[in-house]
Parts: sequence; C-alpha cells; structure tokens
Amino acid sequence: LLTHQSPVLVFSVLPTDDFLCFCCAFRGFTASSSRNREDSWFKSLFVRKVDPRKDAHSNLLTKNEESNLYKIQFHNVKPECLDSYNKLCEDVLPSIHADKYYPCELVGTWNTWYGEQDQAVHLWRYRGGYPALTEVMNKLRQNKDFTAYRKERGKMLLSRRNQLLLEFSFWNEPVPREGPNIYELRSYQLRPGTMIEWGNYWARAIRYRQHNREAVGGFFSQIGNLYMVHHLWAYKDLQSREDTRNAIWNHDGWEEVVYYTVPLIQHMDSRIMIPTKASPLQ
Repeated sequence: LLTHQSPVLVFSVLPTDDFLCFCCAFRGFTASSSRNREDSWFKSLFVRKVDPRKDAHSNLLTKNEESNLYKIQFHNVKPECLDSYNKLCEDVLPSIHADKYYPCELVGTWNTWYGEQDQAVHLWRYRGGYPALTEVMNKLRQNKDFTAYRKERGKMLLSRRNQLLLEFSFWNEPVPREGPNIYELRSYQLRPGTMIEWGNYWARAIRYRQHNREAVGGFFSQIGNLYMVHHLWAYKDLQSREDTRNAIWNHDGWEEVVYYTVPLIQHMDSRIMIPTKASPLQ
C-alpha cells in the first residue's frame, strides 16, 4: 500500500482481505466526495444569493407621486397611404386629446425618417396610471368619431404594436416644445434583471445630457416587450446631433457610463423622426 505522508512516501503491507476492504472504502469515499462536489457545482447553477428588496423595481425607478403611465404605438403604414394617414391623424387626434373628458394627453406624434421606413410613432401620457387608461379606453369605445377613425386607419396599416411605459424618475417629463427639431428615439433591449443597474448608471449620466435641452424623456416598459428602455432626444438637425454626441466625450465620467452599460444591452435601435403637424413636440 502506498500512502502519502509529505514530505516522504511510506510503504506498508496489509493482509489481503484488509487491503481489499480498504480499497473498497477508499473508492466509496472518493466517489462520495466526487458526488458531493458535483452536487455542489450543480446546485450553484440554480441557487443564487438574492439581495432582499421591499419594493418592485418599477416603484424604485419611477415617479411614484405622479403615477404617469405612457403608451407608445408603432404603426407601419402602406407606403402609398402615408400622407392620407397623417392627414387623418391630424384631423382626429388633437380634438380628442384636447377634450378634458379624456384623462390623457398626446405627447408627440412622428414619422420615422431614418430607421423603419413609412412608420408612424405616437406617444400618449395618462395622468392617473392604469385607471386613467381604462377610463379612456371605455370612453373611446363610445366615441363615434374615434370608431370611424380606427376603421379608416385600419385600411392604411400593414402592422401595429404598442407598449405601456413608465418614466424614469431622473429624466425630464416631456413637455411641448417649439420647432423645428428632429427627434431620436433610441430603444434598448436589456438583459433580464439589469433594469436597476441601468437606472443607477443613468441617474448619474443624465446630467451630462441636459445642458442644451436635448433630453426629452426616458421610459421603461411594463407591458409589451419587457426590459425595454426608450430614450427620446431632440436636436436642431443631424449635424447638431453629431456635434452634441461627440462633445459629451469631453465630460469626465461619460466613458464610465458607456463602459458599464453596454454589457447590459442585448439589442439597440435608433430612429430619427420628424414631428407631424399634430405633434405637441415640434
């Protein structure tokens, strides 16, 4: 039998039966140790230490006292119908949202210039959260003008989708502004579980982007595609966008934000949008 007692090797002789028993016991011990290590490694794939939280992520990131809910809609319009679609929206949407009977506001409405072509993007705000949304939906079902609008609009669309959003507490609330401006909607699909981390970095980073009023609004999804973030920016033109985005790298700390937030992203998209005549954001 070879045993190891560092730093020397010691040889001893056992009777045959005892030797066999020892070998069996040793194999059983090593097999048991191996299984324990495998079990421990396997369990580590599924068992993680979770920091206790006393509130939902949405409540930690948003403006609780205001409870604003936003809806963003993406309409892909038949190319030959885009002008007629815009005219229809201009005739109907402002009159509905100007009525105090409906607790909602049209924040902005745009056509995509660069990005998905022949696309319309609409953003609404519901002051009062989900109850306000439900109230508006119930009232619109009884609105004959809106019913006719939806029927006519349906003839012009190839597809449509929407999301319900909350606004980040550290972003500006979107307010009407004069033009002319172009708008950029930057949309980020985050890795699940990283929304709090994203919010922590951008709560510090947003101060770098507010000095010339390009920051319009920041939102994260609640219903629809989840772990989606939308940042809305305004610029005078494409060149001012380029100059503004290049200048931000002169601020200490910006490179850190980019370094730590890029790994959180699964997919990102940028739309350059032109406001329609009906849009409060011009």
